[in-house]
Amino acid sequence: MKKITTRFLTLLVMVSLCSSPVLAASLPSDNTAKTEPAPATVTTAVEEFRNLSKHERKSRIKEVKKVLKEHRADKRAGRAADTDIVLLAILAILLPPLAVYLKEEEINSRFWISLILTLLFWIPGVIFALLVVFDAI
Repeated sequence: MKKITTRFLTLLVMVSLCSSPVLAASLPSDNTAKTEPAPATVTTAVEEFRNLSKHERKSRIKEVKKVLKEHRADKRAGRAADTDIVLLAILAILLPPLAVYLKEEEINSRFWISLILTLLFWIPGVIFALLVVFDAI
């Protein structure tokens, strides 16, 4: 059931993005994300890591694990970036169930309520999704 719902939501997002000229025009024209490093940079970084001593490798891996642990703790505590909330709010207006799913990170009762409200009456679905995104519910 989760696979079907996820595929349906993905298809719905793709159709809405392709059919909306405003959103399609705002998408970047190139397929590479701005956060992706250049392939040459990655290969040089890998080579530098391989050239480190065993002790230095272990210390770097420990540092990375520590940063990852802090990031996960911040995410669980609800200290997400403001840009995430803004994007979820915009998505809550366009596709309320998808915004609820991305906020909750699972298909739960809030997702189903949002889906039903959106299918029956669009505005209550948007209001419910905005309440979920801003943690009012």
